[in-house]
Formats: sequence, C-alpha cells, structure tokens
Amino acid sequence: MSCYLFVHFREKRSPDGEQVYFGLSRDGFRWEAVNGGQPVLWAYCGDHGVRDMTITRGPAGGFDIFATDLSLAYGMRGKYHNSWEAVRTEGSRCLAHWHSEDLVNWSDEELLPLGDGRFTSLWAPDVLKDGDDYLLHWTSPDPDRPGHPQVIFASRSRDLRTWGEPFVLFRREEGDTIDSACYREGDRWYLFVKSAKNPSRVQLFRSACPTGPWERMEVFDRAMVAAGADGHYEAPTALRLPDGRWVLYLDWFGAKGREQGYRPFLADRLADPCFVRADGDFTFPYRFKHGTVLEITEEEYARVRDHDWRFD
Repeated sequence: MSCYLFVHFREKRSPDGEQVYFGLSRDGFRWEAVNGGQPVLWAYCGDHGVRDMTITRGPAGGFDIFATDLSLAYGMRGKYHNSWEAVRTEGSRCLAHWHSEDLVNWSDEELLPLGDGRFTSLWAPDVLKDGDDYLLHWTSPDPDRPGHPQVIFASRSRDLRTWGEPFVLFRREEGDTIDSACYREGDRWYLFVKSAKNPSRVQLFRSACPTGPWERMEVFDRAMVAAGADGHYEAPTALRLPDGRWVLYLDWFGAKGREQGYRPFLADRLADPCFVRADGDFTFPYRFKHGTVLEITEEEYARVRDHDWRFD
C-alpha cells in the first residue's frame, strides 16, 4: 500500500508557522496531522524560519529536506520593512537543509549556499531525479538580465552534498516565474510553474528532457480557467496515485490566515492535463502551505505517526 508524507509550513502571524510540519495519508486524499499539528523541526539558523520546503530520498536511502530560509513573521516587521521587493533583493542567499536516515531523527539545520553569491535570494526549492543525478531547482532573480526577473535555476548533484554550477532551467520572457515542480510520465517531463503575468496563474510545460526546451500546454490553461484557479493559486505539488491518476495540489492565498492553503485537483494523465477541482474527496486537519509530497512505505508511515516529537 502506498502512503504519503506532506512536508509543509503553516501561514501564521507567529514564528511557529514558518517551521517544518508533517502531514500523513494512506491514500493521498485523507490527511492527518503529525505531532498534534505542531512543528517537527525548527529553524535556528539564518532568518529563524523556513517556507516552501521539499523532501527527497537520497542516493543511500536517507532523506533530505530543503527549504527557503525566510521568516516573514520576523522579517517583514524588521529587516524587510514590510516589502516583498526587499525580500527579493535582500533575502537569504542560502537554502535551509536537514538530513535524516529514518524520517524521525534529523540533523541540525544547515545553510546551503548556491551560486557563489550571485543570487540576491533563493526561494521555493524542489528536487527531481534524472538518472543518477539530482536536480535541485529553485527561484531566484536572474543577475544577468535587466531588471533581474525571477527565473527557475537548477544545480546538479550525485550525493545531495556537492553541487554543480547553477544554470537556468526555465524562464518566461513575459515576466517573473516562481514555484517550480517537475514530474516524469512516460517519456516526457512536465514542469508546473507559477507565472506572474500573461497569464497570472499556474501553468504547465512539457519537454523530452528535464532541462528543456519546454512547450506550453494550453489545455492545462483552459482547465485551470474552467476550475476557477485564478492568480491566487501558487506552489504546485503533485503525486501519482496507484490507479495512475494525478493529484495536483495548488496553494490558495486568496484569503488571510487559516483560510489559505492547498486545494486538490485531479486528472487522469499529465499528458492530458484536464484537472478538475476535487475538494469533496479530500480532508485536511488544517490548511497546509507550500510544501511537497513524498511517497513512503507503511513502515515509514507508522514510524512518523508514532514518534514522540516533543523537544527535550
């Protein structure tokens, strides 16, 4: 039986929201909170808060979490002066990182610098597997373009410890692009991103290679319009169910506080991405914010569920 782990944060005014939370599911539809809905990991480095986390299985069987090193609860009231532009131009040049062999005993947080200081901020990491390589991809302002539009950069690694020179994985000439998530189906790769304009919504692109070139799938655009998924959705993450269908979770920020969070959409195939809203099939203990789903075993599910996460 497939089980699933959702690694995410929570949108709260207090700093405890911008920490690492776990959700569990046996079917990808009905989710339960881990640790009573409290954080399982805390950020003590950098901004002392993390957002936009992702998790992957490492080459030796362990697990690695990467996250945006950013606390709006602290920073917007302090060094960022209530300005997203300041976050973009003065944000962390590192990603937060934790490692575990078993999903319950985690290393101390470390900060992972990428790009030799060229980037003014690193946001929204995700990881895809390409043969023996891992591609860590994230959002940063492009230092080589006028106006420094946000694009998707990537770096390769074999061990999730040493990283190659960053390169552009995806950009749109129309403007900023953020929040990348990439999946393989058959012999094609499918890249979800959030575009800032023309249109301002989540989009889907397809390629024969995980580094492009990318072809826009306009059928997905039409499906999103039909489903009412406007520009207030971001942070796509997806999983493939045992029956072959895909669940696409889109993070809705069209309200304040607890009303924000992921909404589910279903489609039979990424090759025919006619996703439809499927709220009635899903239950969440609270509103998850920007994260990633990992398929886990029943044994791993039980280990995470039953672990005593209290901090000594």
